[in-house]
Amino acid sequence: MRHNPTSEFTTYDFAAFMQRINAAEAQPTVDLFGHTLVKGTRENTAREIVSRAARGERTVVNFVNAHCVNTLYNDAGYRRALEASDRILPDGSGMSLAARMAGVELGENLNGTDLFPHICEFAEYSGQAIFLLGGDHGVADGAAAWAARSFPRIDIAGTWHGYFDAGQEDALIERINRSGASILFVGFGVPLQEKWIAENRHRIEVPVILGVGGLFDYYSGRIPRAPKAVRAIGCEWAWRLAMEPRRLAKRYIVGNAVFMAHAARHALECRGAMDKASAAIKRATDMAIAAMALVALCPVFLAVALAIRLEDRGPVFFRQTRIGERGRNFSMIKFRSMYTDAEARRAALLAHSERDGTCFKMKNDPRITKVGRFIRRTSIDELPQLINVLTGEMSLVGPRPALPSEVVTYAGQSWRRLGGKPGITCIWQVSGRAEIPFRRQVAMDCAYLRRRGLLTDLSLLLRTVPAVATGRGAY
Repeated sequence: MRHNPTSEFTTYDFAAFMQRINAAEAQPTVDLFGHTLVKGTRENTAREIVSRAARGERTVVNFVNAHCVNTLYNDAGYRRALEASDRILPDGSGMSLAARMAGVELGENLNGTDLFPHICEFAEYSGQAIFLLGGDHGVADGAAAWAARSFPRIDIAGTWHGYFDAGQEDALIERINRSGASILFVGFGVPLQEKWIAENRHRIEVPVILGVGGLFDYYSGRIPRAPKAVRAIGCEWAWRLAMEPRRLAKRYIVGNAVFMAHAARHALECRGAMDKASAAIKRATDMAIAAMALVALCPVFLAVALAIRLEDRGPVFFRQTRIGERGRNFSMIKFRSMYTDAEARRAALLAHSERDGTCFKMKNDPRITKVGRFIRRTSIDELPQLINVLTGEMSLVGPRPALPSEVVTYAGQSWRRLGGKPGITCIWQVSGRAEIPFRRQVAMDCAYLRRRGLLTDLSLLLRTVPAVATGRGAY
């Protein structure tokens, strides 16, 4: 099926056409479902694909539709293969609906079935040979015959069905490489085709590879396409379901409902609703637990207050300026565990700090009172911070509130600690407290802020109990 694509073109026509092909620019992109999708027209996208082939630019093109999104959440191998794509094209009305829900604007529906004729047209004019791989026996041949009838000068480099075993794979790839094709269409279906392309890309010399699903079935005539009127209203999936109800019932009836759930969640995340809801739940949880804890701990508060007063007649509470969320100052409350002249004596003790220069800590700090040593070891001194939680300055779980003198030394990643409300407990508080180096504390706080959530907070609160009981790193 070899043809000379330029035999009926004048030199001027061909030169002008190739200039358009070579000038094809990459289409703009948008982010959806955590992936970068092409936003453009079918014609311009096809021109870009053929242009990449003409330049010998190694490119993997894959498509994403509702079924693909569902598969993403369940198949890590498919997810990795899709991430390895150079261009991902939005396929189907479901993607358009998901984009509108998320406030994202897509271009035309870039499904492979509609894109195929445009690619064939540009490939014909520019002399780029294509190879069709996939489908049942004879299906790829049927699709190639359609292309040859529709585009008489197109160069069909070869075809092969999709039913081959591992022992035949090396010979097949050698056949593809020898064919001289610059565009390879792979139609194995999702997720097999994406995984196969990712696994074999390094062995395939064809510049541009596309994973096209069941495209060959339509152009071979094995499965009729939906009428244009059905396609125009975005219901081609219903037509496909009617054509193959037993095979596609689960994919479309159950799958569409699952996809809409994913789309709704993604839309909420894109619009910030998930973050707002999470923050509201966290705040409500903080207030409920803090209020109940303050009531239950009243006897402890009274006993500690009395012990502090009896030891040195000084104030029961100690207030200290700390740096909260987004650099806001607030007054943190603790039970006083040091003598009243502790701050004045701090400078003389700096040289004896047992931590790095950012934080001052001593296991046997002479400024700590006898009562203070006990309430520090048992973390009772932190209990008044429940009041800070009620007032909204702190949370039960979050990065520990930093001193202004610590914040002025921050550099690089350290600033991210101020990206959330400070907490009474945190990851490093339940993992060794003062025994953990400051840089490690920063990394742990930043990790918490990236994955914070109700379950994470509840887990850390539960882990706080044994951490307090053992007293590890508490001084």
